[in-house]
Amino acid sequence: MTLKLYAHPFSLYCQKALIALYENGTAFEWKLLSAEKPEVFAEFAELWPLRRFPIVVDGKRVVTEASTIIEYLQLYHPGNARFLPDDPKAALDVRNLDRFFDNYITTPLQRIVDDALRTPHQRDPNGVGQYRGQLETAYAWLDGYLDGRTWAVGDGPSLADCAAAPSLFYADWTHAIDPRFERVHAYRRHLLAWAPFARAVDEARPYRVLFPLGAPDRD
Repeated sequence: MTLKLYAHPFSLYCQKALIALYENGTAFEWKLLSAEKPEVFAEFAELWPLRRFPIVVDGKRVVTEASTIIEYLQLYHPGNARFLPDDPKAALDVRNLDRFFDNYITTPLQRIVDDALRTPHQRDPNGVGQYRGQLETAYAWLDGYLDGRTWAVGDGPSLADCAAAPSLFYADWTHAIDPRFERVHAYRRHLLAWAPFARAVDEARPYRVLFPLGAPDRD
């Protein structure tokens, strides 16, 4: 039975899951969540009342959260690429970096984007300043961590890189990564050249007009 992916191509977390699907050539049916397809959104809301995407439906099983989806795929629909190592200690390192990208880069960038979607009198410049500060701290830590590394953990792509790719992609649009963080820039370029993520980025290009801060004419 073919997997069903309820997602939107421009969503950061959807891209995270797509990387794993594309890297292994895993067959799935797109269930595009958009205003033009209310019936698909109704199906999605029935399957997952919290309405956070992406979700994967595998028969009668509904799998939520991008990180969990990637682990689920490795267990139940494995391919040549393994995004979590078998060694539990190495897997812990991967999960730790996955949490870093989700919590300390994705979360503040999303808060800044959310603020931009508000009406002017509802905006919180103090809060946005704090989130920008969090991103600066995260960039600085990551630049040091990446010394001597090509991938986030080990010698090949992992769950951590699935998280990092869309996270850093949108983070640089939201709060530009300072040129002094050369390793972060090099890692971001490396991820943009990674075939499954490059595919996800290309598929999302028609939706760039949706980015409330204005998508730059690059990447």
